[in-house]
Amino acid sequence: MIDFNIPNPYSELDAAINHKIDFKTKPIGALGQLESLAKQICRIQQTLSPELKNPSLVVFAGDHGLAKEGVSAYPQEVTHQMVLNFLSGGAAINVFSQQHDIDLKIVDAGVNFDFGNQSDLTNAKIDMGTANSLIDAAMTEAQFDQAIQKGAEIVNQIHVNGSNIIGFGEMGIGNTSAASLIMSHICNLPINECVGRGTGVDDAGWRKKIEILEKVQEKHSSISNTSELLQAVGGFEIAMMTGAMLQAAANQMIVLVDGFIATSAYLCAQSFHPNIQHYAIFCHQSGESGHQQMLAHLKANPLLQMNLRLGEGTGCALALPLIRSAVDFMNKMASFESAGVSNKD
Repeated sequence: MIDFNIPNPYSELDAAINHKIDFKTKPIGALGQLESLAKQICRIQQTLSPELKNPSLVVFAGDHGLAKEGVSAYPQEVTHQMVLNFLSGGAAINVFSQQHDIDLKIVDAGVNFDFGNQSDLTNAKIDMGTANSLIDAAMTEAQFDQAIQKGAEIVNQIHVNGSNIIGFGEMGIGNTSAASLIMSHICNLPINECVGRGTGVDDAGWRKKIEILEKVQEKHSSISNTSELLQAVGGFEIAMMTGAMLQAAANQMIVLVDGFIATSAYLCAQSFHPNIQHYAIFCHQSGESGHQQMLAHLKANPLLQMNLRLGEGTGCALALPLIRSAVDFMNKMASFESAGVSNKD
C-alpha cells in the first residue's frame, strides 16, 4: 500500500481564527456548528479567508460476490443498472449535484458488467466484482493495492483541476454487508449490532443476513490489521474510496463523508492515518442501523439528520449549502468594529 503524508493542520493561526469568529456581529457561539465548520475549514486551508473551489463528488461503484448469498433485497444487476442511471442523469445524486453546482464523477471500481465505451464513466475496474467472502478473501493483496492506488490517482486529477473540497459516494448491491463487517471489526461490536436493513430486507432477510455475516467473520477470524480486513471482506468501491479519502487529506482538501458505507471506508482510512480526522466533515447521520454507532465511535458530529439511506453521496450534496454558509459568514459578515455595533462590556 502506498504511503500517504497527511499533515496536522493546526497552527498558530488558531487564535486569530477564533478572534475573527468571536468578533463578528453576534453573541459568541451564536452560529453554533457553523462556527466549528468555519474554524475547521480555516485550519485546513491555513487562512482567515477560506474559499471553496470547484466542489467535486465521486461515486465509486462495485459488485460484491457475497451478494450471491442473498444478503440484499435487490439482485446484483441493480449495480450496473444504477450506474447507467447515473450516466443518463436520472439518479438523486445527479439532481442534487446539478442543483448545488457540484462536479460529479462516476467510477467503475469493479462492477460485474461491461459498460463498453462510456465517455462519462471513469474506468478503474479492478475485476468483475469481488470474490464471495463467505468462501474466500474478497480480493487479493495486489487488487487491494491497486484499488487504493486508483482512488488516489482519481483524487489527484480532481485536485490538479482546481478542486479543494470533495465528497464520496458509492453504489454496490451487497455493500452494506461489507460495511457492517468492517464496522464490527474496527468498532469492536458484535455483528448483530452492525447489520441494518440495507436496501430494505424484511425480518427473515435481516436474520439471514446476520447469520451469513457471522459465518463470514468466522471464516476470516485471523484478521490482524485494516489491510487484511479490506482484503477479506471489503469491496473494490470501498477500498478505492479509502485510498481516495487518504489522498484528498494528503492534498489538504476538505473531505466530505457521506453515510454508512462511506463511513466504513473512512473508518479504514482513519485506521491507516489518524490525521485524516482534521480534514473530514461528516455530512449526515444515516437512517441505516449502525451508522449512529459508527459516528459515536468516531466522536463525529454530523451536519444533518434526515433519515437518508440512499448512498450515492447524496448526504454530501445536501450538506454543501451549510458548508458554503460557514465560509460565507467568515468572509462576508461584519465585525463589531467594521459595522459600528457596540460589543458587550
